[in-house]
Amino acid sequence: MRLLGITLLVAGQQVPRDSVSRPDTTRAVTLPAVHVSVTRTSEDRGRLPMAVGVLDSTSIRRAQLTVGLDEALSRLPGVVVLNRYNYSLDQRVSLRGAGSRANFGLRGVKVLIDGVPQTLPDGQSQLTNLELGLVNRVEVLTGSAGALYGNASGGVLSFSTENPMTPWTARLRVSGGSFGTWKGQTVVGTAQGRARGVLSVSQFVTDGFRQHSAAKALQLSSKIDVSLGSQATLGLRFGATDAPEAQHPGALTQAEYDVTRDSAASANLLRGADKSVQQQQASLRFQWTSPGGATLDAIAFGYLRQLLNPLATPPPSPPPPTSTSGTYSTIDRRAGGIRVTGTLPVYPATQVLRVAAGVDLQAMRDLRQNTRSARGRLVGFPFVDQRETVRELGPFAQVHWEPVSRVVVLGAARYDRLVFRVDDQLKLNGIDRGGERVMSRPSGSLGISVIPRPDVTFYANGSTSFESPTTTELVNTTGDLGFNTTLNPQRTLSGELGVRGRLGAAVGYSFSGFVTRIRDAIIQAREVDGRAFFENAGKVRNKGIEGGLELDPWPWLSFRGAYTYASYRFSEYRIRSGATTDTLDGKRLAGVPQHFLRATLSVRRGPVELELDQVTAGSMFGDDKNTLPVEGWGVGVSSARLSGDWRQGETALRPFVAIHNIFNREYVGSVNINGVGGRVLEPAAGRAAYLGMEISWAGTRR
Repeated sequence: MRLLGITLLVAGQQVPRDSVSRPDTTRAVTLPAVHVSVTRTSEDRGRLPMAVGVLDSTSIRRAQLTVGLDEALSRLPGVVVLNRYNYSLDQRVSLRGAGSRANFGLRGVKVLIDGVPQTLPDGQSQLTNLELGLVNRVEVLTGSAGALYGNASGGVLSFSTENPMTPWTARLRVSGGSFGTWKGQTVVGTAQGRARGVLSVSQFVTDGFRQHSAAKALQLSSKIDVSLGSQATLGLRFGATDAPEAQHPGALTQAEYDVTRDSAASANLLRGADKSVQQQQASLRFQWTSPGGATLDAIAFGYLRQLLNPLATPPPSPPPPTSTSGTYSTIDRRAGGIRVTGTLPVYPATQVLRVAAGVDLQAMRDLRQNTRSARGRLVGFPFVDQRETVRELGPFAQVHWEPVSRVVVLGAARYDRLVFRVDDQLKLNGIDRGGERVMSRPSGSLGISVIPRPDVTFYANGSTSFESPTTTELVNTTGDLGFNTTLNPQRTLSGELGVRGRLGAAVGYSFSGFVTRIRDAIIQAREVDGRAFFENAGKVRNKGIEGGLELDPWPWLSFRGAYTYASYRFSEYRIRSGATTDTLDGKRLAGVPQHFLRATLSVRRGPVELELDQVTAGSMFGDDKNTLPVEGWGVGVSSARLSGDWRQGETALRPFVAIHNIFNREYVGSVNINGVGGRVLEPAAGRAAYLGMEISWAGTRR
């Protein structure tokens, strides 16, 4: 089976550090069940017929700046995170290829924070409300989840924030280092009677390693959970972010990169490309569990977003744009929805049978204006003034069946209906460019696990899903107004085989391979000074293997490795330009490295821990025609993190220091797909160092 590879078993599971004896690696072991909820119901991860990775708070926060997903998420196989070093666009996150074409934010991947969707009904996700310094667990479903989450669910990232367990807790964390980077965070929490809550305030500032790449953000995150007796809880979440600056340096050509790799694109400098965001989100969640095992989980949520986004994209004529003329895009967004999931156990004589069902309702309203700008400042009147709405309805059902104790069958089905509408407020020349589009699709999945013994699980699954264009992709038309009437949803059929298990107490492993076929794939056909244009490419075939290994030979030494091989190619793709047609059949998808490896070695001595990290990515292309090759990272990028953990009574002191890119390797961190004029390279930072200190206090019960 050439598609069979390795997948990390449980990134969050570790041999206890206070153990004093070497583990017996010759006998089979049965570890406590690790339950996950990313499947929308509580499941034993070891028995699931799909690949689900888990990271704990140690992997996420220990000796990290907690400012980017690449710090921890790429520890899991199937997850590729490429750092653009551009806070105006976010990092490029790909789960088995899903999300790889995102021009900004996350695309094609469902994102949840404490169960609350951060993904809009059109499939675009924003991480504005994610504070990594507060996250204590991440669950990642790397395969298609359309049957559970609907549109644009090529994978799922589910973040959970920390819960206080003592009457009072407080934490102060400060870190800073190269490129004028600084982050401070204060966290206070309490658990009193039936209630517990957390409040976090953080500030982040950086000058950026490139010209015109400074950013700053102030973030507040809060939560409170109240127990309503022994069976129900009520949870309230509120978050607010003010990010007044995120300069956009743009991508470079090869010639520019060779001369000064930390420079910015001239158009972005002259036109003042930047981004300012204010966002608030609130949610209310009710959870109930009966003594017999039935459950109900209902969430109501909503958020507001104000975006001011000076772009380097030249405005339409007349008058003719100059070197300082750009497009000033503003979006006033209101969005919200309801998610309801219920489970009901059924009790045949010798079987386990559980049925779950639910519905997702979401709606979004954007007021979008595009106006001429000069050096990043508004000039004149809007040439685009639109009211855009999206509504989503998605009922689903899931069945968990164990016909015998060693077999698990998991099946799901869902139907999604999305309604896109645009109202043209300008009606230039008497033409109404508004309209409505309805996109609807069913999705399904079926998986089976076979557990021949407690420490080994074989599994297989198949699924279908679909992904609609986002509103941004639909409105980025050559005419600047109205929806693109030719851009359609892409449809996906995928299959996966895998095995996970342990060899004694010291070795964990898992192997998986997958094949995905995509029809009407939505591809970023070109990019012009910050604005991307999309089209349906025809057919894509993604094949991959994933692998990982965890070793704990002694209590003071551990190793974690994750490898992803990606063979993503167009099986049918024609580009027509007038009388000319380019045939791209067999070409590799741009922006995705063929190989991605991360290996981490941890050495512990008392309260001190040294972590050595090596990350490497293979070659990729910056364009669909594969004429702009981008070299891989060679032997890789080396980093080291040294941290301590000293405790005295209720107080803990945790200093840390780290060096990233120790050998100052020059490499391309990510690419801007199909950038016009070969402007595709997004350089990565050279050697960088930072240090920090965390002081925490926990008041115990008396």
